[in-house]
Amino acid sequence: MDHLDLQQPLWMLITFVAIGALCARKLAIDPRPIATLLIYVIAPLTFFRGLVLGEPSLSDLGLTLGLFTLSSLICLLVRPLAAKFFPPQEAALLAFSSGTGNTGYFGLPVAMLLLPPEGVTQYLFCLLGITLYEFTLGFYVSARGQFSMQQSLVKIARLPLIYAFMAALLVGTLGLQVPGAVMEGLDYFKYSYTVLGMMIIGMTLGGISLREVDPRFILAATALRFVMWPLLSLGSVMLLGSLFALDPVLAQVLLLLGVVPMAANVVVLAIELNIQPAKGAIAVMLTTLAAPLIIPLYLSWMLTISRLG
Repeated sequence: MDHLDLQQPLWMLITFVAIGALCARKLAIDPRPIATLLIYVIAPLTFFRGLVLGEPSLSDLGLTLGLFTLSSLICLLVRPLAAKFFPPQEAALLAFSSGTGNTGYFGLPVAMLLLPPEGVTQYLFCLLGITLYEFTLGFYVSARGQFSMQQSLVKIARLPLIYAFMAALLVGTLGLQVPGAVMEGLDYFKYSYTVLGMMIIGMTLGGISLREVDPRFILAATALRFVMWPLLSLGSVMLLGSLFALDPVLAQVLLLLGVVPMAANVVVLAIELNIQPAKGAIAVMLTTLAAPLIIPLYLSWMLTISRLG
């Protein structure tokens, strides 16, 4: 992986974040309608296109289960550990953030840039597992029972991306052909997904007063994202590679999942639970700003260590 390959596109993503923050500060734009449009229209269509191009199969659901299980285990392990050093609400927020990352708005554009179509499909199935974690165990543990299991299931049932995955699997299983004009039209949505998705992060951060700085919280959250996850993803690739012939593209997918910045949903959850949103916002902002420097270096080192580079 050439260090220069990712610098320009990653800094462009940061620019979109800055534009979003400027819009929130100067134009008082409400990000909620844009978020709704992304969740219910743009993201599902973007996912559907990427999946169809990669010819998904039922076996790819194993990636979803694997990432859901990994994210859930990390959250359950971090929760009691964080409780020893942080107040209950902050420990809950750390536990939630430990199991997820910005695999969507930030990670997916990078995946589309680096990976072939089948790799993007594998990445999307992994992303689905992490998203399911967020809407089930992640929110449940973070809110300490605020959401019941029934409410969690309702949240999942309302996720449009679930139906995008089901539709793409149906197309692949039945061998259906999506008309070329339709696929060409869907191609436009991936650009709006990237631009609006990154601007949403900026709007969320721009609408929060960043007066409170908690070095302990920020250090812990950053270490979980940029130390623990890279080690886990590298270890997983090396372990799987020692057990059987691991597909190099899948290995790159797993490594990429380990180096994305913190999830913007950390800020959303902090606002919803009133857990001093500034703390979560600063941590998300710092890991996002560091991403253009860290991601190329991490990927280069990890590919070399795993003998994939």
